[in-house]
Amino acid sequence: MATAAHKTAPAYLAAYLRELAAVGNRSPHTIRNYRNDIGDFLAWCEQAPVEPLMVTRQQFRAYLAGLRERGIVAPSITRRTSTVHGFYRYLLREGATERDLLYGVALPKRPKRLPKVLELPVVESLLAAPDLTTPQGLRDRAMLELLYGGGLRISELVGLDVTHVSLGDGAAIVLGKGSKERVVLFGRPAIEAVEAYLRHGRGLLSSGPEPALFLNRFGKRLTARSVQTSIKQHALAAGILQDVHPHLLRHSFATHLLDGGAGLRTVQDLLGHTSPNTTQIYTHVSQARQAKVSDEAWTKIAEDALGAGRRKAAGA
Repeated sequence: MATAAHKTAPAYLAAYLRELAAVGNRSPHTIRNYRNDIGDFLAWCEQAPVEPLMVTRQQFRAYLAGLRERGIVAPSITRRTSTVHGFYRYLLREGATERDLLYGVALPKRPKRLPKVLELPVVESLLAAPDLTTPQGLRDRAMLELLYGGGLRISELVGLDVTHVSLGDGAAIVLGKGSKERVVLFGRPAIEAVEAYLRHGRGLLSSGPEPALFLNRFGKRLTARSVQTSIKQHALAAGILQDVHPHLLRHSFATHLLDGGAGLRTVQDLLGHTSPNTTQIYTHVSQARQAKVSDEAWTKIAEDALGAGRRKAAGA
């Protein structure tokens, strides 16, 4: 068995990824990103050349500067920095290094990007788009109502089983991030849409004992990609020019709640955020929207006043 001193950085990377997959409950997509990000840094070390297990903070900063020169955007650089940081903390735990070699290298500041939202009339147009005379249309209407009315993530939506939903309570148990169960609440429109789908749509799609709430035409559980495609088709049919995706409905749900006077803690609980900092971004969106409405209102008042003044002058 190789000792820590004889293992190479790529060997440690392979072991690190196995640990993340087995213990860290990371998704295959996340593992792939980790492999690519850390692998890119190790490739840079080989070309520099720099020994990865003896890298200095100055050398790592040179790597980050090279990313900026390659045109890598700031959010991606921040993600890569965090990923490589995690790898070096793992190396320290494994005894491959005597200290955290990257300790003290700050994460690049990520520019704040406010999430986009759909205006309420646009949401209403999207919800009305499915053809309710077909089982697929009933299904899609129920999905849209849950995504918007319950603030579900797409993974939570497709993971729903029939037994997870209580229409009498307007609630459902979903599996959120980190495989944590949470209860989502939804109102009368979503209750009625899901009820209509269960009564008149799901049975026509079902082909056997499939527990999933939302079924495809083969009677199997819908995939996230299928939901995304369906939503884009309905948005196109409704004449919506904005790029519509499932998470946009979640953003809209949160923002519309704050617009309506809901408290931050309430929205945090409904979204299943563990930290209020994650939810805080929606307060900025709501404030920006309110400021825009105020500006537009004052502009209209000014234009009306100016127009009245001109008409009065012309009459004189």
